[in-house]
Amino acid sequence: MKKRKLGHSDLYVTELGLGCMSIGTEEKTARSIIETALEEGINYFDTADLYDFGENEKIVGQSLKAVRENVILATKVGNRWKPDQSGWTWDASKAYIKEAVKNSLKRLGTDYIDLYQVHGGTIDDPIDETIEAFEELKAEGFIRYYGISSIRPNVIREYINKSSIVSVMMQYSILDRRPEVETLPLLHEHGISVVTRGPLAKGLLTDKLLSKASEKGYLDYSYRELNEILPRLKENLAHDRSFTEVSLQYNLANPAVASVITGASSPEQIKRNAAAIRSTPLTDEEVLVIKDLTKPSIYTEHR
Repeated sequence: MKKRKLGHSDLYVTELGLGCMSIGTEEKTARSIIETALEEGINYFDTADLYDFGENEKIVGQSLKAVRENVILATKVGNRWKPDQSGWTWDASKAYIKEAVKNSLKRLGTDYIDLYQVHGGTIDDPIDETIEAFEELKAEGFIRYYGISSIRPNVIREYINKSSIVSVMMQYSILDRRPEVETLPLLHEHGISVVTRGPLAKGLLTDKLLSKASEKGYLDYSYRELNEILPRLKENLAHDRSFTEVSLQYNLANPAVASVITGASSPEQIKRNAAAIRSTPLTDEEVLVIKDLTKPSIYTEHR
């Protein structure tokens, strides 16, 4: 599987990464998913301390222990479980980050994290303090690089201006083209890579199409609009390939994107997504067709 450089780092991530949130807590099943990902050539595994109260990090770490030096392990911090685990609060303080990283390292069973990410964030965060924590963790050898997981342009701009982030994880798909308006060009200009999540729009951008649709629609699209647009997209673009291939290749067609993160609840899903990533890239004409049939949404509620 092809690899792309992650920002200004020396990390080369596979074009497809495994989002581990959906692998579950049944260890045998989870391990089989991760092992299949390795067999397909995937080297990038993304988890978070939030997932399954930390159990996800434990399973991922144990499953990758034998190949630790050959994979890129990414996790996230900032969402703090309440003592009774009834929910979580947001904490981007330096003290919490430096405490949380030690717990993640222990659960992952590793001495270092390749990519440590702020798991969200707002413009009201103590961003200078947050950056200071990450820079210290780099200097101390606990992490190799850091990034953020955010769709908020104002937050992203702050980190671009003040930090040495190498990546931004954000939602991006044919049906969610918000990042194209401002963020993708800005990050590309600064040599910061994008890692995308949600490329299949909750299954809408697979051959299942409207069987995955809600009557409420999806983002700015009403159900009626989806009923019009999705069949037209498939008709115009998925002649001799799956709609999944078209959808994942659309993300990879943007020069800012380093890797596309998809979840999987079975080994079969991994195999399908890996085959889609290895398929023929979209032509410029196909990308234009997609843009003509869909609409880029303007950020309003996230500024």
